[in-house]
Amino acid sequence: MQLLMSGPSPFVRKVLVLLHETGQTDAVGTVQVTAAVGGTEAQLAAANPLGKIPALMRDEGPTLYDSRVICRFFDDRAGAGLYRPQNTWETLVLEATADGIMEAAVLMVYEIRFRGDEGKNAAWLEGQWEKVARGLDALNARWMAHLNGPLDIGQIGVGAALGYLDLRHEDRNWRTGRNALAAWYERFAERPSMQATIPEG
Repeated sequence: MQLLMSGPSPFVRKVLVLLHETGQTDAVGTVQVTAAVGGTEAQLAAANPLGKIPALMRDEGPTLYDSRVICRFFDDRAGAGLYRPQNTWETLVLEATADGIMEAAVLMVYEIRFRGDEGKNAAWLEGQWEKVARGLDALNARWMAHLNGPLDIGQIGVGAALGYLDLRHEDRNWRTGRNALAAWYERFAERPSMQATIPEG
């Protein structure tokens, strides 16, 4: 199988962390592709008509895309139980919260990258950061018991999201006022799976 990926995407990192946690890294090769607006590579467009990464090209069956679908596939393949069958809905909501934080944070990067400092929409950027901030506040106030429980996909998603904030939005100081979440991430970031997937660039 081949995982189409690009740069330091937090959605890709979520998949990579899951592969490390479930012992499946040897089953998947990675292929770097361009997934920029207006510059999507033909290989990626053929695999995923939406032109988004990650996309998983399988030896048998259609290509899978969207990190949630790919993670569910690998969790099922390994029988890892990272979707907590005894607590599925909470786990899925936590994963969705992490994905929403990632999406808003990535869109902020695109706005600055493609419009530049002079053309960027400051109000729109702040609107995206408000989504991130509300998500972080919710994690810090309501989700710490879950985050401190047995490993699941929600924790992996949150770890990938917070790592991306450190990489691309360090100036926003997301830890301020969120001591419980910051302490949790300090511990979670030391997991071998997180250390093995630290993004560059």
